[in-house]
Amino acid sequence: MKTLLAICMIVIASCAWAVDNSAADQHGSSIKGDVLEIINVSNFTYLRLKTKDGEKWAAVVQSPVKQGASVTIENAIVMSNFESKSLKRTFPSILFGTLGGSDASPSSPTAAMTGTTTGSTGTHVMGMSSPLMPKKKDVDAEIHVPKASGANAQTVAEIMSKGAELKDKPVLVRGKVVKYNAGIMGKNWIHLRDGSGSVENETNDVLVTTSGTAKVGDVVTAKGTVHTDKDFGAGYVYKVLVEDATLQ
Repeated sequence: MKTLLAICMIVIASCAWAVDNSAADQHGSSIKGDVLEIINVSNFTYLRLKTKDGEKWAAVVQSPVKQGASVTIENAIVMSNFESKSLKRTFPSILFGTLGGSDASPSSPTAAMTGTTTGSTGTHVMGMSSPLMPKKKDVDAEIHVPKASGANAQTVAEIMSKGAELKDKPVLVRGKVVKYNAGIMGKNWIHLRDGSGSVENETNDVLVTTSGTAKVGDVVTAKGTVHTDKDFGAGYVYKVLVEDATLQ
């Protein structure tokens, strides 16, 4: 038992975010600087800043920033050896926060990456799990939602297990909302379960992005398009999801 516990602790430690010791000192602080370089990727803006402490890289939700402008990165947190899959580049040190005078919100990189959105559970490990995924408990035992009827109807398990086959195709899926986060990257993020699939092979839960609204516990029918291997940046990587869905 002691050996097993030790192994588990090593695995957890190896998967955790690599945050340097300065992160605790700078978390929630404001960093000011002049913009020397701008790199825009899907949903995010990377900024190379000239600060009083030297040049620093920062990342914010995609924003219209001009080179030479003086900006403030608020609610900043320092990440060490951060790998951007979009840029195919590793930053030895980078600040994540919100731009200007806006408050931290679920759409900020800091909130999105650390799993601090309202009601969020669990820890986001980049590239390994969904940052907004509900904890995998026995909730499925209480969920029994009939499959949607009509063209392109699929169960949650069918979508998750047949991602390659359904890629870029429309689907209709009915399920119970087990997680809802509003305003993430300009969309509402909903996790649906219908009782199909299994926790072990991660086919029991599908992420749906939509402009529609819902609340946890609602049973909804979502009509959207299946996308695979989607990388939103900052560790938001999904093997299968349904995007731009309308809710019924």
